[in-house]
Amino acid sequence: MKSDRLLSILLLLQTRGRVPAPELAERLEVSVRTIYRDVEALSAAGVPVYAERGRHGGIGLLAGFRTDVTGLTADESRALFVLAAQGAHAALGLDAALASALRKVMAALPAPHRPAAEVTSRRVLVDATRWKSGPERAVDLAVLQDAVFSDRRLRLRYRHSGEREVRTYTVDPYGLVAKAGVWYLVADRRGRPRLFRADRVRRAWLLDEPVRRRPGVELADAWEELRRRVEEREAGVEVTVRVRRELADMFRRMAAAELTAELEDDGESPWVTARLAYPALRAVRQLLVFSDRVEVLDPPEARAELVAGARSVLALYGEAGTAEG
Repeated sequence: MKSDRLLSILLLLQTRGRVPAPELAERLEVSVRTIYRDVEALSAAGVPVYAERGRHGGIGLLAGFRTDVTGLTADESRALFVLAAQGAHAALGLDAALASALRKVMAALPAPHRPAAEVTSRRVLVDATRWKSGPERAVDLAVLQDAVFSDRRLRLRYRHSGEREVRTYTVDPYGLVAKAGVWYLVADRRGRPRLFRADRVRRAWLLDEPVRRRPGVELADAWEELRRRVEEREAGVEVTVRVRRELADMFRRMAAAELTAELEDDGESPWVTARLAYPALRAVRQLLVFSDRVEVLDPPEARAELVAGARSVLALYGEAGTAEG
């Protein structure tokens, strides 16, 4: 609706200052010509909005103009109170600020929408932490936050997964991302995007140097590039297995990161078929946790790797039994 779009333009200009017309058009999914017509409509309604054309132009509001906007719809009111990952606010030290902000928003809501918003806050809870994720290392985001908000470079002492050595990096942070209960620092290192798990940072300190981000790149852009790189990473080994039917649901959950397709089920056999991808052949040994309820069908070298793993376990416990005897 045009009224919603005019309100969106007004809010964007109040929070962002001067905004190029093409950016407004992209965000609101309309043409640039429509944006200029909307600006004329706002001006006719008494809003002191202006447009400057040219390379450094844009659309803005006269300095000092503010308006109290209470035209929220019922769905918008509910959306404000469906807050994902309350643990994220706690990790950032913003729990008290969040509660205060919600009280202020509730007071500003149109009276007819307040009951629905209050019920939503009591009836919908989003917990982004995965089941049985195990004990987690305490994460101190304070220095990372300082770097992100003060636009300064960071020096990290960081330990990569599977390595004992702690490495030192100087990075240019874009921001922090919480994914499935895990915090990540998105930063450039030597002009290239990198992802650092916050719980693997052993030490971090700010440098007296301004951040050196790539021009025009925002946190969302860098995160999308890194996320796509992780998800599209080529697998070193593709494996086909069969899984006992009664284990199918558990297998689907536990092997979700390696599954490349939905389980194949003919509805009659006591087995279902699964296809997985592993970064290296040795990683196939993860399937040993399922004992004889999962069988590798292909490739032969994956079967051989499981046999070698089983023999290693047998030898370990055989030696332990001998020592105890």
